[in-house]
Amino acid sequence: MARPELTLSLQFADASHRAHLPRHKVARWIRAALEAPGEITVRIVGAEEGQSLNRDFRGKDYATNVLTFDYAHEPVVQADLILCAPVIAAEAKQQQITLEAHYAHLLVHGTLHAQGHDHEDDDEAREMEALETEILAGLGYDDPYAR
Repeated sequence: MARPELTLSLQFADASHRAHLPRHKVARWIRAALEAPGEITVRIVGAEEGQSLNRDFRGKDYATNVLTFDYAHEPVVQADLILCAPVIAAEAKQQQITLEAHYAHLLVHGTLHAQGHDHEDDDEAREMEALETEILAGLGYDDPYAR
């Protein structure tokens, strides 16, 4: 099945994980979750920028793994996905998974958010987790919620 077209901007404010995030893999992970053409910027940040963005836009004064800023769902998905490298590294270590697997999961997760998927209540969470698990299985990754 052909995946939707993707225009990808990949930025590294924190380059510590650049080797784990080759452009072709990042594009593959995002395309797997896209339901329509997309224009997506992925920015890998450090703890300070991650905390600042989370505080300024969500009112939560800590760095989080992924922030999704969605601007349009159709006809083209337009979004910025901000991933905090130190948080992702700590989570991957704690979960005993590879950085690659965790980035794949969070990019799929963020891409689904960019299209309006959410997990605010139990039903939405179950639906979104099932979709993430299915997409990740198609990419060759284990169920991130089975741990």
